[in-house]
Amino acid sequence: MPKMDSGGMELLSLWEKALKLIGPEKGVVHLAMAAILNALWDLWAKQEGKPLWKLLVDMDARMLLSCIDFRCITDALAEEEAYEILQRGQVGKREREEQMLTHGYPAYSMSCAWLGYSDDTLKQLCTEALKGGWTRFKVKAGAYLQDDIRRCRLIRNVIGPEKTLMMDANQCWDVPKAVEWMAKLAEFKPLWIEEATSPDDIPGHATISKALIPLGIGVATGEQCHNRVMFKQLLQAKALQFLLIDSCRLGSVNENLSVLLVAKKFEIPVCPHAGGVGLCELVQHLILFDFTSVSASLTNRMCEYVDHLQEHFKYPVIIKNASYMPPKEAGYSTEMKEESVMKHEYPDGEVWKKLLTAQGN
Repeated sequence: MPKMDSGGMELLSLWEKALKLIGPEKGVVHLAMAAILNALWDLWAKQEGKPLWKLLVDMDARMLLSCIDFRCITDALAEEEAYEILQRGQVGKREREEQMLTHGYPAYSMSCAWLGYSDDTLKQLCTEALKGGWTRFKVKAGAYLQDDIRRCRLIRNVIGPEKTLMMDANQCWDVPKAVEWMAKLAEFKPLWIEEATSPDDIPGHATISKALIPLGIGVATGEQCHNRVMFKQLLQAKALQFLLIDSCRLGSVNENLSVLLVAKKFEIPVCPHAGGVGLCELVQHLILFDFTSVSASLTNRMCEYVDHLQEHFKYPVIIKNASYMPPKEAGYSTEMKEESVMKHEYPDGEVWKKLLTAQGN
């Protein structure tokens, strides 16, 4: 292999970091496969003239299970067990569907508490969110302990003791620090700490979970989980109390279906990750199906909401009274506006041309 100069090594390092963001060794292939399969689900739903969640809710149990790969998870969930779950989900299904159509699925706000916000901005955003009917809030944590204490106290003072507060460390701690840090933040009564350590560290999450249960704090993770096997292991290890699927991280709708069913087997609530950029549009279909046909419960269940880049989608999510209202358009809500696609098309789109010109290319 020829030697590389410093520029080549720097480029390789950046490439490796980019690859790490999309998962382990087969991450690129896994995500590419998911994109293709999600597109097929979108076409299937459009052919049936239904939004994807409705296609799933109406689907025969055997047909739905035929879409799931049970390999490597049968020690946690056999196909016949999944069938029994779906059969039990038939009871009251139409009533739950009407409930969703009328009231929507509970959401929580992630827009109020980024680390870089000033205290005045935090107060303003939380106050505005309360006026908008929001009752569940998530705050970023993990940079500096005293800052976290100050910010969490500020937020609690604004939203009050009865509102739900969650914390998200975005993988910044090792296991001992996560336990130590959260013990000092326990006074603010967080429902969960999200991504307290590396998403790959299943035993570490189990250790944190065991330490925080006496404090009334759950562990939440999943947005970086690469496949159904990793979720199975987290559940078997009792490493989480809240499971955070991501509509695009897993191998499309198919693999998400398997995780929803495994979570039901372990009676762990699913609270999807949905950080804008189209994730909200997609994951709403999965969580509506989960409530209507699988979990049949809203206890400790909610779906993340961020209004980031929704202007590029033809059918953006509809939030009413801090809840996702079920989409009625046929498909998977993935279709982007033609003008947005044209502007961002590489390398001839307007956005890329401006960027390349600014870089002197």
